[in-house]
Amino acid sequence: MAASVREAMLARRSSPKVTEVAPDDAEIVALLDVAGRVADHAALRPWRVIALRGEARNRLGDALAAAAGLDGEHGARLAAKPLRAPLLLAIVASTTSHFKVPAWEQESVAAGVAHQLSLLLDDAGWGVMWRSGPHTRHPLVAEMHGLVDGELLLGWLYVGGLPDGARADRGPEVGAASRFSSLR
Repeated sequence: MAASVREAMLARRSSPKVTEVAPDDAEIVALLDVAGRVADHAALRPWRVIALRGEARNRLGDALAAAAGLDGEHGARLAAKPLRAPLLLAIVASTTSHFKVPAWEQESVAAGVAHQLSLLLDDAGWGVMWRSGPHTRHPLVAEMHGLVDGELLLGWLYVGGLPDGARADRGPEVGAASRFSSLR
């Protein structure tokens, strides 16, 4: 593991191409024990993660193609997208009505867990990329994941092994100074 959070964040890379090896459920749960420590107003734990492996990825592809209204070659191309990684981790915001914590804040907690999980997976040597798309919140896609009222899919972490030579240099600097302001 990296020597510091800062170093892990600086080293993180999205991995659009991965190999067919993936962490097992026990490793994912251990990483979630850490990722789940995000700031969480009222300790609601408004998130869950669903691992999709094997045939579940095909069912997701079918749901995406159906949600898009595509069949034939275009439908097959969309349906194949979940097969780009051996493991997809569906990130779910599980919101509840709470007098102090609005739904948007609960969704932010779930997104925070996803981001920290992606950092932890990267730091552990796995290739990971957060993907979503126009059909992420379609009812057919929600049904495929078994979501219930109050749950929203935030996307998937595509996870697998890192191919040889996968760690390229980082792109240009973020330019944080242009995105920062200070009020007095």
